[in-house]
Amino acid sequence: MRGEQEVNRAVEQYSDLIRRLCMVYLKSYADTEDIFQTVFLKYVLSPVSFESGEHEKAWFIRVTINACKDLLKSFFRSRVTSLDEILEQPAKMQENHREVLEAVLSLPQKYREVVYLHYYEEYTAPEISRILGKKVNTIYTLLTRSRQMLQEKLGGDEYE
Repeated sequence: MRGEQEVNRAVEQYSDLIRRLCMVYLKSYADTEDIFQTVFLKYVLSPVSFESGEHEKAWFIRVTINACKDLLKSFFRSRVTSLDEILEQPAKMQENHREVLEAVLSLPQKYREVVYLHYYEEYTAPEISRILGKKVNTIYTLLTRSRQMLQEKLGGDEYE
């Protein structure tokens, strides 16, 4: 089990990353908070020792993505409608940013995750391929296709 200082450092360092990743996958604040707790509980209980800061960050990303996928596949999730969907409160954000975010969130999951990791977390294609366990050329293809989809959704070259 990890010490309190180590856990506090990790929470401080990775909390924003984990919350953003969860929101990309789950689109629900409540589910995001659940996964957030799950990821840090796994971290506290994990005996894994990390080779570097990048290895630790990649571990957090992988565990978060897996936890999100598990939640999305769960029986309960497929049979329930969240209050967030029913009450949909408008976010305070500039209209053009909202349009881009909505377009990214409307992409199929395999495109959404590479767009998020590349543009929001600034990972390179080779780094994303290691994190997701896919070939580098597959990542390049997914990025190219996602750009094309976003360009169609957003209309033109304005967002390049």
